[in-house]
Amino acid sequence: MKNKIVYIKKYSGELEEFSFDKLRNSLQKSGADAIVLNQIIEEIRPQLYDGITTKEIYKKAFSLLKKSNRISASRYSLKRAIYDLGPTGYPFERLISAILKQRGYKTQVSVILRGESSITHEIDVLAEKDGNTYTIECKFHANAKTVSSVIIPLYINSRFLDVQKKWNTKPNKTSFLKQGWIVTNTRFTEDAINYGKSVGLNLISWNYPKNNSISKNIDKYGLYPITTLTSLTKKEKKLLLEKDIIVTQDILTATDELKKLHFSVTKIEKVYSEAKELCNTKL
Repeated sequence: MKNKIVYIKKYSGELEEFSFDKLRNSLQKSGADAIVLNQIIEEIRPQLYDGITTKEIYKKAFSLLKKSNRISASRYSLKRAIYDLGPTGYPFERLISAILKQRGYKTQVSVILRGESSITHEIDVLAEKDGNTYTIECKFHANAKTVSSVIIPLYINSRFLDVQKKWNTKPNKTSFLKQGWIVTNTRFTEDAINYGKSVGLNLISWNYPKNNSISKNIDKYGLYPITTLTSLTKKEKKLLLEKDIIVTQDILTATDELKKLHFSVTKIEKVYSEAKELCNTKL
């Protein structure tokens, strides 16, 4: 198998030559040590075949990682865990708001602002820092294939300019409305990124920009969504999301809420322990 070329099927349906280096890099982001990574790769190696999907490879790697270290498995599942925040975009907005708070911003979620045209606009997240305010539009997608084209920043920029003109001409304003942001959990097209740069919009996606992407910020601040927790079932995650318990930090102050949801004492201890360890182990 070491010398045999295997073609895997990506989410898009395209075939691509499998790379052990890419698998190793993705596993390294989990924080697992080199010995564990080598063991996982050697166990997966003989299971590869032409046409195997990236999803199947992920499941195999996740299962092996989970047996070795639950916290590493939680980190490894981050990208898919964000998809599991759906189907609505509200939990994703809360996640972005939590990240911004960690970065020193004061935030509000779901704010209605009136523009110069007298049209009202719903702003997903409003963030303020150092006398400047920012409007953040969150584009959540439950499907990895969905990307944000140039149409998105074109539309968002027109909304931002309408709100900015109204905001900055108010005589009693306490801050300056400086910039519009767009945040998505998938990716932007090249045209979207180029347009954003040309008009001054701040675009953030799963892996863009390199040092300020969603994944980088989550790892930096330990702000993992509860959907990464391996000690919770899908049903339990759904129940917690419905109660506005979005990030692992929320678990640390939600013992009473877990009791109301009829979580056993043993279950609460297990979930709390995993959440605490994940919060305290930042990359």
